[in-house]
Amino acid sequence: MMKKYIAALLMSLACCLTVWSKPAETRPNIVMLFIDDLGMGDVGAFGCKDIPTPHIDRLAEEGVMLTQMYVSNPPCCPSRYSLLMGTYAQRFGKYGMSRGMPLPEEPTFAEVFRDHGYVTGQVGKWDVGYHQPPSERGFMEVAVDPPRAPNGLLFMRLNEKGEETWLTEMDGDRLIEFVDRNRKKGKPFMMYWSPLAVHSPHSNTPEAYCERTSVPKGLPISKTHGSNRRLLGGGIVALDDQVGRLLDYLDKHKMRENTLIIFASDNGPNVGEGGTSTPYRGGKGPKSREQVGWTLTPGIVSWPGVIPKGTRYDGMMCTFDFYATMLAAANLPLPEHLDGVDVMPWLTGKKKGNVRDYVYWFNQGNSQRNRNIQAVRFGNWRLYRALPEDPWRLYDLKKDPREENDVAQQFPEVVKQLERKHREWSGELPPMYDMDNRPPRGGVPNQDLTPKGRWIFTDGKVIYTKPTAEQEKQMKAARKAAKEAKRKAKGRK
Repeated sequence: MMKKYIAALLMSLACCLTVWSKPAETRPNIVMLFIDDLGMGDVGAFGCKDIPTPHIDRLAEEGVMLTQMYVSNPPCCPSRYSLLMGTYAQRFGKYGMSRGMPLPEEPTFAEVFRDHGYVTGQVGKWDVGYHQPPSERGFMEVAVDPPRAPNGLLFMRLNEKGEETWLTEMDGDRLIEFVDRNRKKGKPFMMYWSPLAVHSPHSNTPEAYCERTSVPKGLPISKTHGSNRRLLGGGIVALDDQVGRLLDYLDKHKMRENTLIIFASDNGPNVGEGGTSTPYRGGKGPKSREQVGWTLTPGIVSWPGVIPKGTRYDGMMCTFDFYATMLAAANLPLPEHLDGVDVMPWLTGKKKGNVRDYVYWFNQGNSQRNRNIQAVRFGNWRLYRALPEDPWRLYDLKKDPREENDVAQQFPEVVKQLERKHREWSGELPPMYDMDNRPPRGGVPNQDLTPKGRWIFTDGKVIYTKPTAEQEKQMKAARKAAKEAKRKAKGRK
């Protein structure tokens, strides 16, 4: 009897050890959807009524909505720098656009994933250090940017057959290709999907997308962008379709519960095209960058079985928190340089309140006054000014989300407190990066190596120079010869 009991106990312990070890074998896949210039007021889950986003809304229904998700250094280039590094970009001297400023030696999140057995991929806009392509900073599979169609402006591109295709559709194709390829290989993957959508201009958005919105026809056309909210709405519809394709694929292959999806934007909406940050005000535009809408993004995190469905988190957090959150979800070590933290305890409800009490901004060095800003957020308060010589302005975002009533004179102690905190934070920052000494422009990111099909495959550690015209000619001839040989071999079978 005792022998049977011991045998049963040992078998039970063996089963327990097997179950305990299973997570190491089924590490979660990670998909970061980082959109360009998408406003809170342009997503259905956040209150939009005239542009349908059923798939993004579905993502929100299957996870948690982040209503106070901040970008600490807009616009696009510094925002992506901050996301990739998991810090305030100012920590490395990047106080504004500073295109051409290289990423520091500290690891990007892709480099950490790469070094721990993940396949890392990148599709879409890079815009970080023009001499550093994604293939040098941790991304092993990088989608090639397709050529523009004649007179196609930004989004109309040519596919492999030479047909005009909306770029967002092609970016969606590559997203599914990457997931499908690595599912079949049985490899855990991390995909950084950063489509050009929905950056301006949308002047030639296909009508098939626009007609799916309820934005009325006949709206004035922006002189700057050649578009309006209806055309922008069509671009958002195209974006939403790709999110739906991803979710459908994951559901079909029973991958959804083992895939963490993060959705956010690099900064607020382009108000010149009719984008909105409702219920807040502001966004990307000459007269609205100082307002809070420029720094807010519609954030969503979804991981069924881990994050409760259909919830919302109203605490303050930043996009640079996603670095630590993704690594922690995969049980990977966190580098020491991070400002961001793992926010999963807050998203699952184990912790309450804000991830951090204060969020800071310090953009400077731009000839455009409206891209310079000093700001701090604490509780319901937002204190800001454009230039050091300007007076501070104070707003209560709970009572006045549109920032129309400056109460700095009524609450001088609050101004004093927040000014001191901003001064303490900014006093620890290094000098602004010297753009005159930036590295010379190198190859074009995403096209730095003759691709295999539509992708560049590397170990994620190598930078390549663009082939010379003669090398390109030789490689083209070699590919043609190989294709012809394959055709002949097929004909002999």
